[in-house]
Amino acid sequence: MACASAGGVPTRDASPNLQSLFISWLPLVRFASIWPGNDRGVAVAVEQHDIEQREVVTKKPPVDKVLHAVVTSGALASLVILGSIAGFLLYRGFQIFSDMGFGFITGSTWEGTGGEGEFTKYGIAPMLVGSIVLSLIAVFVALPLSVGTALFVEFYAPPGLRRVLISILDLAAAIPSVIYGLWGLFVLRPLAIGWAEALNDHLGWFPLFRVEATFFDGSPFIGGLVLAVMISPIITSVAREVFSQTPPELIDGARALGGERWSAIRHIVLPFGRSGVIGGAMLGLGRALGETVAIYLVVSIVFKINLQILFTGTGNIASMIALKFGEASPYEVKALLASGFVLFVVTLIVNLIATAIVNNSARKAAK
Repeated sequence: MACASAGGVPTRDASPNLQSLFISWLPLVRFASIWPGNDRGVAVAVEQHDIEQREVVTKKPPVDKVLHAVVTSGALASLVILGSIAGFLLYRGFQIFSDMGFGFITGSTWEGTGGEGEFTKYGIAPMLVGSIVLSLIAVFVALPLSVGTALFVEFYAPPGLRRVLISILDLAAAIPSVIYGLWGLFVLRPLAIGWAEALNDHLGWFPLFRVEATFFDGSPFIGGLVLAVMISPIITSVAREVFSQTPPELIDGARALGGERWSAIRHIVLPFGRSGVIGGAMLGLGRALGETVAIYLVVSIVFKINLQILFTGTGNIASMIALKFGEASPYEVKALLASGFVLFVVTLIVNLIATAIVNNSARKAAK
């Protein structure tokens, strides 16, 4: 169909060209159906083009399939490795659980004649209690120190100092345990003995700090302080990362209403990062439960339950395994592997509790 132009020269109708333009122009392809002079052929073309676009979007490229397979395999491999470790420990130590029963966990005697017999008794209650006491002391000391450090690094430190402190924290988290143990043995231990004496003098009325004899060396207090120094970088890094995710508009709004910086931190940052702080504390607790070398160096390993944290003598399961494994009989090796299984289960329970607490805190924060 033709029409006359302004100069009287016949021209072709531009509608088909405009329709083709709208069909090829993806952002406006849906508007082609309302263009004047549109026919059924245009509608069919638009529908076919939409179908082709949907097919392109829904089809996964080969790279995505390979990546999905690799990630899934890695997750399954982690579960398989974890299950293999638990299965190995349980298999090698099952005879101990069969012979000793629940008394293996509640017993306070570790005596053996070199093999199976009526004079062989193994119980890990003192070391299990020592593991828990040492870890709780470490978390109790490290948590406020770590949270304060994280707040200073994130909200108070100048940019240059902040970068330096972050690098130091990352480096401290990677220091081997034996270095912390040697530092605790030669540097922290003499200082901690004096602190223990001061606590006994001023807070001796409290049963936890009461010591009848003046034996403060190699106590749970000293071991807990060394563990606190070890896990502080871990808790600090996790807490700082969570604090940095606080929405800045909330902090700016609190400051705009006349609140001080600490008021904004106390009412906004700390509630927002509570789940992360708890998660970091539980992560540090998990490492403290399984620490071996540092405890072996700074604590006097004594096989008895000691709830007086300033008094000499305690231990944990990991240090007991390291102490006895070299000279253990085949039957005692089974007992040590059974002890490792108990430690594995305790650590797993701690991690599950930490996950539950973090998820619960996150749900409350979302509300």
